[in-house]
Amino acid sequence: MPGMDADRPKHVDIKKDRGLTLEWPDGSSSFFPVAFLRKHSPSAEMKNLREEMARNPLTVLPASAVHDGPLTITDAELVGNYAIRFQFSDGHGTGIYSWEYLREIDPHEPGGGGPSGGA
Repeated sequence: MPGMDADRPKHVDIKKDRGLTLEWPDGSSSFFPVAFLRKHSPSAEMKNLREEMARNPLTVLPASAVHDGPLTITDAELVGNYAIRFQFSDGHGTGIYSWEYLREIDPHEPGGGGPSGGA
């Protein structure tokens, strides 16, 4: 696809206890804390949970969303040239974060913090 490489970061740095830093081809960089990445997982399970919480702020979190101890990234793997997948210390590992999605949710960009904007 044309333009796919333009979306791919030039540099990927993962600190398992802190988060993900990406350096983009345009010279900008993005930092995503571990908890932010976990909360914004693009997995179907987490998308449904975020939608439910938007409708009902008193939504009870499933046991799988509650984790004792510090949340960390235990593993990460590139998915082709278009994405990255993380395994978290709470066992979650089904979300595939495309470079485009990560640009969309960048917490330091106006409107970042999720596909619908805001945190």
